Amino acid sequence: METDEEYNGLGAAHVPAQQTGSEMNAVEKIELASEGEAVHFFKTVKDRLLDVNRWTEIAGGAMSDFFLTDEHGNLVQRKATGGDHIRIDIPGPGTQTGGGYDWVTIEEIKLEVLYDTEVLSMTARPSANPLTASEDTAHFLTKAATSTFQVKRIGNTIYAEEHGRNEVPNTDTEHTLDNIRNTFVGWGAKVGFSYPQWKALVKGLLNHDHPYPSA
Repeated sequence: METDEEYNGLGAAHVPAQQTGSEMNAVEKIELASEGEAVHFFKTVKDRLLDVNRWTEIAGGAMSDFFLTDEHGNLVQRKATGGDHIRIDIPGPGTQTGGGYDWVTIEEIKLEVLYDTEVLSMTARPSANPLTASEDTAHFLTKAATSTFQVKRIGNTIYAEEHGRNEVPNTDTEHTLDNIRNTFVGWGAKVGFSYPQWKALVKGLLNHDHPYPSA
């Protein structure tokens, strides 16, 4: 896995500080022939990042299934915005708390442009199931955890990154089976089982030959 030194700089302030549990960094980059070509392709990369419903396709099918919902948990077919939720279908048994799924909320989407650089960041955090009245976190990690997805352009080089922070298994729900399941899934994430899927996603975001979406 990549080290801190490989991504510090542009957009680093958008990533929450690491304070507890484990962290993860998945980083990919592509260098294009000219800055003009990079500016053009970066529009496609930004669209891909915000098109959560196509993440599995963009990653080549090498990950869980992701579905964008509004703040109330209703499925939507559009680009992500702050306050939306992402319903995640992880292979294997889901949780009772999440109605069979894991849930996160998109806390913030930031776009920063400075001279010949651009960065788009989207930070998601484990949340309650918006389809129920329960306030229990419906995710295998606690609400302390975050995933920050970033795409950056520096001149003619484009980066795609995922930064997981404060990853602690969620073992304090009202359901014993959920706690057991979250322990195992959280342990798997901690030892790196989730790294390949995020690596596939960030690589797919930069796939210059990928037919979707047209630039």
